[in-house]
Amino acid sequence: MDATHARLHLVDVTLRDGSHSMKHAFTEQQVRDVARGLDQAGIEYFEVSHGDGLGGSSLQYGLSAVDEMALISAAAESCQLAKISVLLLPGIGLKEDLEEAARRGAKMVRVATHITEADVAKQHIELGRKLGLKTVGFLMMAHMAPTEKLVEQAKLFESYGAEIVYAVDSAGALLPHEVKERIGAMRQTLDCEIGFHGHNNLSLAMANTIAAVEAGATYVDGSLRCLGAGSGNTQTEVMAAVFDRLGYDTGVALYPLMDAANQVVAKFMPRPQEITGASLIMGYSGVYSSFLLHTQDAARKFNVDERDILVELGKRKAIGGQEDMIVEIAAKLARTPSERSAERNT
Repeated sequence: MDATHARLHLVDVTLRDGSHSMKHAFTEQQVRDVARGLDQAGIEYFEVSHGDGLGGSSLQYGLSAVDEMALISAAAESCQLAKISVLLLPGIGLKEDLEEAARRGAKMVRVATHITEADVAKQHIELGRKLGLKTVGFLMMAHMAPTEKLVEQAKLFESYGAEIVYAVDSAGALLPHEVKERIGAMRQTLDCEIGFHGHNNLSLAMANTIAAVEAGATYVDGSLRCLGAGSGNTQTEVMAAVFDRLGYDTGVALYPLMDAANQVVAKFMPRPQEITGASLIMGYSGVYSSFLLHTQDAARKFNVDERDILVELGKRKAIGGQEDMIVEIAAKLARTPSERSAERNT
């Protein structure tokens, strides 16, 4: 691919992936301010929904402070050119949720499944196309299956009508050569466009995103100031600068994007997006990034080391939707040796 002529689409996920870090407490005003900033910077698509997608507001995943449909409406009303994307996980979000999101102004849907479960998304992909939405297949936890399985599942998404298929490094566990192998294999096999979504738990999100683009990805995700689950995502404003230096056409204006990051998002972030001990272990052990705050809460409640919880989650190969396992592991770790011995003997 000739970088000097390649069109690269930067998709911003601050108002969806960032919902995890915000404990799903975005206000309408925050959404409007971020949306205006992204619109002025020339971002084509940005995502708005609960961190776990449409319908995610629950005791299991975290209750939203403001109904996500109101946030989608607020975002759509605040834009002149930028378009709203939503995330939908089959089994959490319903077809009715997607229909309502479309009425509220969504123009893209990204239907997300575990890396081995694309077949559960057929009806949602077909509905997205029927509604006239840009329709995307989103294969999460891409480190948990070999490249051959990723390609197989990506081909299923394409056969259902997905216009773009993403490899999603939900745990921030992939290394650049692994990203290059996966994206390259998808590019050789699929006719649709390819996307990549990274997390920064091993400080590799930007390197992995570059590797993905060099291997053929044309849609890449980021969040302003890295506001996202775990240690956050590839940083949108950094992506814009780096890919401009590399000669890619993104259509994004760097200064307005930096202003949205530093004058809007930085002011309401609950904490800097740093690679802490816990988020580092998430990338090292391959644990879903949105488990971070749930794990920290459980560690405090049971007075155990959050790293021990995450290592055990990695051993169990936990995936999104198994948040209840976090409390179970924390409670088990809190038991005394004699209690654990007695349990084994019963």
